[in-house]
Amino acid sequence: MMRRMRCSAIYRALALLLLVACRRDTDERSSRPPGAPESPAVLPSVVPPVVSPPVAPPLPLPRPDEGKLRTEDERNTTAIFRAAAPSTVFVTQLRVLIDQFQRTATEVPAGSGSGFAWDDAGTIVTNFHVVQGARALTVTLNTQKTYPARIVGVEPRKDIAVIKIDVPPGTLTPLRVVDPKEPLEVGQKTIAIGNPFGLDHTLTTGVISALGRQMEGVGGVTIRDMIQTDAAINPGNSGGPLLDSSGMLIGMNTMIFSKSGSSAGIGFAVPARAIARIVPQIISTGHAEELGFGIEIDPNQQAERRLGIRGVLVLDVLKGTSAEAAGLQGLSRTPDGIALGDIVVGIGPSPVSGYDDFYNALDEHHAGEEVEVKFLRANRVASARVTLSALR
Repeated sequence: MMRRMRCSAIYRALALLLLVACRRDTDERSSRPPGAPESPAVLPSVVPPVVSPPVAPPLPLPRPDEGKLRTEDERNTTAIFRAAAPSTVFVTQLRVLIDQFQRTATEVPAGSGSGFAWDDAGTIVTNFHVVQGARALTVTLNTQKTYPARIVGVEPRKDIAVIKIDVPPGTLTPLRVVDPKEPLEVGQKTIAIGNPFGLDHTLTTGVISALGRQMEGVGGVTIRDMIQTDAAINPGNSGGPLLDSSGMLIGMNTMIFSKSGSSAGIGFAVPARAIARIVPQIISTGHAEELGFGIEIDPNQQAERRLGIRGVLVLDVLKGTSAEAAGLQGLSRTPDGIALGDIVVGIGPSPVSGYDDFYNALDEHHAGEEVEVKFLRANRVASARVTLSALR
């Protein structure tokens, strides 16, 4: 009996311990966050705080290497544009608009074009047709400053005009002109720069498509030895420079060949050879040098057209000139009326069929040179040596 009582007491004690353990485990489970894994009991320890390393600021992105991103041709084009753009100007032609009702007169823009600096003294070169008929002119520089301009002189037969603005020394950066003795070649790179409508500079590139082209200019004669380029020359670019790959001036953008009036990839430029010869003459004397040998002719050739004559009719021979010494004859009066004089049909190696040929044949020479003149007299061809001189 006593043994049973002892066993019963032991069982009750064990059950009590088991109950206490189950309650403790239940309390621990209820205090653990849901889903947290069970972990074995460990001795309490001190956990040091975790210190995060300082965050370094992001490194700046490396600048792109222009030598890797651009071709050699692109670098050449951008360098030329940066150097030549300040030399290219905007030329505006002003005319007076009269209001009959309010009896006021206002100057308004009537035309515009481009131009380029010839020297640092304020000399600007542009096309004659840009300034033709202008009552007043203004020139806007790369700095957007505008100055009044005056015409120094023009040569319509080459579509060249020289104008002047009053600016402090060093304001303008003149362009370098290619050596006239340096031959151009088809396929050379061309860069056309202009300032159309005064908005900003524009640049187009291309190549020399052809050389020795002839186009009729505003002066009534053919402009010869023109440069043809496929660089787009748009309205407003007239008078701007045409440059080569070294940034040298090889021509002045003058006209386009297009039935619609927009650029069609056929542009023409007055060659730098003619510009380099004529511009200093205009600066020095106010006009281009014109050569002759002492004969009077009619540039309009009214008699030649009326009589169907091919060549240039000699109207008169001036006293004391080379033509008189060579024995040339002009018109003369006879009992039967007026007898025709000599008809010039050639100058040097160049045939002459009209005033256009006559002017351009003389344009290839200089004052003081001696040339052979071929002329028709009594339906027979004769020749004489004459010395050229400046007419004015």
